[in-house]
Amino acid sequence: MPGRGAEVWRIGQLAHMVGVSERTLRHYDKIGLLTPAAVDQATGYRRYGVAELSRLERIRGLRRLGLPLRQIADLLDAPETQLRQALFEIVAGIRRDIDALAVTAAHAEDHLATPMSILPQETTLGSRRLRVRRSRLDHPSELAAICPAPPGTLLTWLRGQPTGGFTAAVTTDRDGERLTLPARTVVRAVVPPSTDVVRAGQELFGWLHRHRLAITGPTVEEHLVDADGAHAVVLEVAVGPPEPAEVHRRSIAEEGACLARCRRTASRLAQRGEQ
Repeated sequence: MPGRGAEVWRIGQLAHMVGVSERTLRHYDKIGLLTPAAVDQATGYRRYGVAELSRLERIRGLRRLGLPLRQIADLLDAPETQLRQALFEIVAGIRRDIDALAVTAAHAEDHLATPMSILPQETTLGSRRLRVRRSRLDHPSELAAICPAPPGTLLTWLRGQPTGGFTAAVTTDRDGERLTLPARTVVRAVVPPSTDVVRAGQELFGWLHRHRLAITGPTVEEHLVDADGAHAVVLEVAVGPPEPAEVHRRSIAEEGACLARCRRTASRLAQRGEQ
């Protein structure tokens, strides 16, 4: 208990003087971070002295430096070297958060500048095993003849404007070549039911172009059907670090054109089957 003549404050007085709420002081007391100098047994009033005032100001100072309360409890009486190490870790975490927020803001700004029906997402996938039937094509227009009916998957290996033949493949249940797609980073997008796949593909490749991502594997167009007959199309492109702008422009243009031709032809074939 503070001695006679010592400076003491009730909880409301201390809260007003320092600029915190009484609720905050009660919480600090509850978690053992700042206990009163004394508590009146008859009234329950908390009393605070100079030592508690100094401790409270140190708590507030550490909070302004970004330290959470659980760390402050361990650092209030710790050596300066320990405090500096904790602050170094806090600053590193804040910088990582800033970088992540900058990426998020850039993606949002890109969507505002170029509205799209799809929301491309970059993610990491594990390896995947398929059975496929490969075809060697002389021209992108030949993709129309091999586009699979749903459910099915089309893969194309086009990195730019072809100067000769190129390879495409469709999945098959049997008599197919074993193909393993390795663990990889991809940009993928689910095509909304109200959106044409051709448009979605063009938007996806446009997004890749704006972000200057290099295509590092086959482009996958996967058609999914659930037990209720609901149909969804997922577009997936394996990507890597940015590549030179001129190479990337050729790759994006060719992939988008091939996807558009393939989907237009598939749509015509589906319409004929319904007639």
